[in-house]
Amino acid sequence: QEVKIFRALILGELERGQSQFQALCFVTRLHRNEIIPSESMAKLRQKNPRTVRQAEEVRGLEHLSMDVAVNFSKGAQLSSHIHNVCAEAKEAIYTREEDVKFWLEKGVDGSMFEVLPQTSDLPDLQRCKLCADRWKPCICSYSLSIEWYPCMLKYCKSRDAGGKVSSYKCGIRSCQKAYTFDYYVPQKQLCLWDEET
Repeated sequence: QEVKIFRALILGELERGQSQFQALCFVTRLHRNEIIPSESMAKLRQKNPRTVRQAEEVRGLEHLSMDVAVNFSKGAQLSSHIHNVCAEAKEAIYTREEDVKFWLEKGVDGSMFEVLPQTSDLPDLQRCKLCADRWKPCICSYSLSIEWYPCMLKYCKSRDAGGKVSSYKCGIRSCQKAYTFDYYVPQKQLCLWDEET
């Protein structure tokens, strides 16, 4: 279904009345050429697996407004991985309306999606970092960065005896990418990290 899933586990601050950890899942459409094909991944031979690698290319920050909730029990229709990856985030799986439209056109059951309240529905809905009341609903922001992932195949050129140039796969290019997700929470207590940013 061309699905990309991000899972975040945030350690809770027990002295502030939070549980041990909070899990979030962000589900978006995976575009073609965003990551290398799985067949190429299977052929990867990683030399020096303990090496800390640096990405060759830093891709720009992507700011996503996650305005739809995904029902965990029905999410398997969208991706079989949601059941495993988002098990701790049953009540906190988010996606975007534009991605939902794409999946609906591909025949996914729309009953798994629920549009979240927007600023237009609740005029006094603020960003959580600006909200003083810990029990009021607000728009939470969560940022994460993927420091290294295989994003493109590298091609090298070779010349045959007749001087004809041909290209062949000769490696993998790595990228780094940062994301910021904005989403509705029913109370600021579920978004206390937003105060520090």
